[in-house]
Amino acid sequence: MGLFDKKYCDICGEKIGLLGNRKLEDGNLCKNCAAKLSPFFSERRRSTVEDIKRQLAYREENEKLVRDFNPDVMFDGSKKVYISTVSEAFIVTGSSNWRSANPDIIKLSQVVAVDTNIKENREEIFFEDSDGNRKSYQPPRYECDYEFDVIIRVNSPWFDSIELEISDGSRPDSPYTDLYREYERKMNELKDILLRRDNRYRTWDGDGMMNRTVSGGDRPSNPAPGYAAAPAPGYAAAPAAGYAAATSAEYAAAPAPQQQAAAWMCPSCGAQNTGKFCANCGSPKPAPAPAAASWVCSCGTSNTGKFCCNCGSPKPAPAPAKCSQCGWTPDDPAHPPKFCPECGKPFGQ
Repeated sequence: MGLFDKKYCDICGEKIGLLGNRKLEDGNLCKNCAAKLSPFFSERRRSTVEDIKRQLAYREENEKLVRDFNPDVMFDGSKKVYISTVSEAFIVTGSSNWRSANPDIIKLSQVVAVDTNIKENREEIFFEDSDGNRKSYQPPRYECDYEFDVIIRVNSPWFDSIELEISDGSRPDSPYTDLYREYERKMNELKDILLRRDNRYRTWDGDGMMNRTVSGGDRPSNPAPGYAAAPAPGYAAAPAAGYAAATSAEYAAAPAPQQQAAAWMCPSCGAQNTGKFCANCGSPKPAPAPAAASWVCSCGTSNTGKFCCNCGSPKPAPAPAKCSQCGWTPDDPAHPPKFCPECGKPFGQ
């Protein structure tokens, strides 16, 4: 068969024009029949004539489902996502008149994964010097925008993924803008609904199972047996059976627990006490022993640090253990005399 021989569509039998042939693995497909295939189908060249006939039969059945499809949730973007939370199905389409476009009706149960990605697009900004040469700023400057991409992976015999961009048409230029946060919220909300993780669109059936969705964020009215319904926002949960809920007034009226004073033993009679005086003999509570390595400031305050906690004076330097001239050693090295009694040299010089 020559290059310019007449070709006929193996599906409808019509003659194919010069530029209208869509090659199949074992035949030819006209552009009119090709337009009836799913827009997400990309395996035409590896498909047989029988494969195409089966898909066109599926598309005819899908057209009937589209007539009865009534979405109640919509997400905008490069393609619109319409979701029916009652029938748990959705469509993805770029057509403004989507019923006539016969978009694929996909059940939420067919969704196997939803991949989300925020992509930063950067373009360097240049300037012209006095000679008209394009130069980079130092450090380089960039114009940025952010696109929010979603890939819906589905279990279908005709396609396995659908790609769309939530931020199509108006991309934010910074992660710190309201628009960026709004797109991020919409992307995550779409993911949760498609994966049936968004409880705002779910209700309870009579068996206590969360089996279908409703719009409007209605709360479950019949919780599963053995589980209490979650309290509405702004209301506290009821106390468990056998326990009374304490009011804030009762908590306020309850006396604060008092800390019990440490007990001490009287050195005179050996009695145990907690007050300032011995309850047996009347002796005063002994002063606490100074801490290890403590020192007494000239103001009379006992300290352990490098400065007095009362007047701020620095800790005095330790006294020398012996006279630097004759070697005489005082009986009390902590309180040496001002002058050495053997040679008269000032102590500490």
